[in-house]
Amino acid sequence: MYIYLDVIWLLNFFFDGLLLYLTALILKRKITIWRLVAGSLLGSLIVILMVSPLSMYATHPVIKLIFSFFIIGIAFGYKRFRFFFQNLVTFYFATFMVGGGMIGVHYFLKYEMEIMNGVLMTNTNQFGNPVSWGFVLLGFPLLWFFTRKQIGEIEMKKIQYDQIAKVVITIENKEIQLKGLIDSGNQLYDPITKSPVLIVDVNKTGEYFPESIIEQSKNMDSFTTDESDQDMHKWENRVRIIPYRGVGQEHQFLLALKPDEITIFHSNEQIIVKKGLVALNHTILSSDGEYDCIIHPKMLTSSSIQSAS
Repeated sequence: MYIYLDVIWLLNFFFDGLLLYLTALILKRKITIWRLVAGSLLGSLIVILMVSPLSMYATHPVIKLIFSFFIIGIAFGYKRFRFFFQNLVTFYFATFMVGGGMIGVHYFLKYEMEIMNGVLMTNTNQFGNPVSWGFVLLGFPLLWFFTRKQIGEIEMKKIQYDQIAKVVITIENKEIQLKGLIDSGNQLYDPITKSPVLIVDVNKTGEYFPESIIEQSKNMDSFTTDESDQDMHKWENRVRIIPYRGVGQEHQFLLALKPDEITIFHSNEQIIVKKGLVALNHTILSSDGEYDCIIHPKMLTSSSIQSAS
């Protein structure tokens, strides 16, 4: 049996480098190329030790742990213990995540068959053959990119979660409870009163408003008032017309309502918005249902703020 030590060493060198790079991306560490190369080079030396007279020591868990200390120290440096420990734990996390993913995919795709006493039998539980080099060469980069992408998605979800707030709209003795996204891109104001505008998804809130109001908000190009419509007459003092312009679109209008009060719960604070409008929007704001309205950021700064407790 031949052992291509140079190939095995080179693969370990590149894999260690990718894992250190993934660790840096997860922790948002400054990436220094020569440090990553030096750390990868040190990590790959354990392959040389495993075929040397010191192989019994090189495979010991304590020696591997000591090696990882030096790898992390070289790749990221040492500023304080917490910084070093976080780098070390994240490096192991990235290693187990990618390595575990490869093993999981390998056994998911593995499907063995054999004939026993004339009956075709299947077996997917036994250990089977080792993971082939071809699978490693193809699977490791794919799982690395998948892991990096998923970590990015998790970070985006966390950022979005930090911008989600509970919103309670009080209007005509009704309370509408929604989840709102604080979005700096929402810069809608009432052109007359300069009141900030909160945009709600009518698909989630339509039941709280009169049918005539909903229908009118769908046809803003032909805005009319029906004096015989009691609901419209009752709500007409609340109605506002908000002009806006979307990307690649001409000027359009949104129908907005003046609520009695808007209360926003965010960062352990209860923010009471006295001067604000609620615009009715007929497009789905969040396809995955994570929020029902878009909060104007001005509502968080120019309102009455109280402790949520």
